[in-house]
Amino acid sequence: MPVLRQLPRWAWPGMAVLALIAGWINAAGYLGFRHQSISNMTGNTSLLGIALGKGDAGEVLHWALTIAAFVLGSMLSGVIVQQSTLRLGRRYGVALLLESLLLFAAVPLLDAADSSGLYLASAAVGLQNGMVSAYSGMVIRTTHVTGIFTDMGIYLGHLLRGLPVDRLRLRVCVLVAACFMLGSAIGALLFERMQDHSLLVPAALTGVCGLAYGLYCLFSPAAGDAGGG
Repeated sequence: MPVLRQLPRWAWPGMAVLALIAGWINAAGYLGFRHQSISNMTGNTSLLGIALGKGDAGEVLHWALTIAAFVLGSMLSGVIVQQSTLRLGRRYGVALLLESLLLFAAVPLLDAADSSGLYLASAAVGLQNGMVSAYSGMVIRTTHVTGIFTDMGIYLGHLLRGLPVDRLRLRVCVLVAACFMLGSAIGALLFERMQDHSLLVPAALTGVCGLAYGLYCLFSPAAGDAGGG
């Protein structure tokens, strides 16, 4: 039988909101002036390879900067949060506020069809993706769903064979995939009305979450006891 584990209650809405925001941002990237993914570095790495194969220096530079920005965001997360284990009291509020600022800064650039906006958005998503890495040995990602759908397929295969399944991980996969898709749908609907300014909403939402988390950690004894601030 699989080992019984439990995520803290505050982690579930956190994962849901972050996945929704990531889907929202990614939808804006696909619908924007370059029609590219902001959070999917697998596809962007393929496009970098294609540009290299074609000898297109401009595209090589663009995709290299996109990937580098994502890595830079993840690096900033490592500097700010400093731990790879999900735990109340970590400096997630600071990371969320920085993500919010990056998204706010990206909007006017995207509105002007400036690729620098895409790099800022990629850094924001990389920061978010690096913010929560693991809990009780379970890898958690909120900005892309390739691994999530892979895990879901594996678990379905295990169920067909009558093997034990990590039901906590399965619930996390379903939650993140559903919220990412919902965020993409909301992002698409708002993009039709607001264009690139639709990113102002997830930027504001991320900032509000960062402030709320910071205030909770400041005034909650439980958060203070958790440490890692």
